Amino acid sequence: MNRIRIVIGLFALSAILISCSKPEQKTEVEEELVLEEPIVYTSDNSATSLDWNGTYKGTVPCASCEGIETVLTLNKDLTYVLSTHYFGRNDALEEDDMGNFTWDETGSIITLEKVSNGPTQYKVGENKLWQLDMEGNMITGDLADHYILTKQ
Repeated sequence: MNRIRIVIGLFALSAILISCSKPEQKTEVEEELVLEEPIVYTSDNSATSLDWNGTYKGTVPCASCEGIETVLTLNKDLTYVLSTHYFGRNDALEEDDMGNFTWDETGSIITLEKVSNGPTQYKVGENKLWQLDMEGNMITGDLADHYILTKQ
């Protein structure tokens, strides 16, 4: 009988000690959320003055194929869908990318995030997008007019 009382007493004491102990402190480091300040423009630009959202299409030159059909849809919530099809090549080279885009400080150039292959910057104009080179510059020369996507 004494053994039962001792066992019950130890059990009760254990329960009390467990319930009174401090909760475990988490050692995981929480990620700090950094919110970017929206750009405030002081004058008219493509971001504020144009009806830029919509679908743009064009066929840009390709060094190793007949051309790259490019379809870019820009949404008001600053998301995009980019589809490319390489003419004269295997259909496995078709690519679809989607993600967010940002405006530059002038409000005239967008940068696409998460593009798997190819240029990521476009200058926005009235019903047109000019594909920029890999350094973000306007393409010049005889083929410059072939790097324009037209709003559908």
